[in-house]
Amino acid sequence: MAKRGKRRAEREPVPTFDYTDPDGNVLTLRGSLTAGTIRKLRRRQGGAAASTDDEWRRRTEMLFERLAVRWEIGGLPLDDQKMLLGRYRMADSATQAWVRRTITEHLERHIPEVAR
Repeated sequence: MAKRGKRRAEREPVPTFDYTDPDGNVLTLRGSLTAGTIRKLRRRQGGAAASTDDEWRRRTEMLFERLAVRWEIGGLPLDDQKMLLGRYRMADSATQAWVRRTITEHLERHIPEVAR
């Protein structure tokens, strides 16, 4: 007898929003997060030895991981989650600051329960 795979409920497509930086690169962010993700973002990140900076960086990366759907840089589209996070980590400080500001504004506008 063959195993039956779990059937996932059909989900409505999540709306996405595009944000363009001064250089013309486009970051696409999802417009909603699951309740589980929101709970996880509210919990303290890192162990007892984690500094405030460590926690801030981890939360920033978690938000980027959960929200970023696509990032077109110099005409090259990235949509693989590992590639997106790697590109964010490799970005210069100005680009990372733009991404953080963009995510903050996006959360305030579309997912206010996560914004701080």
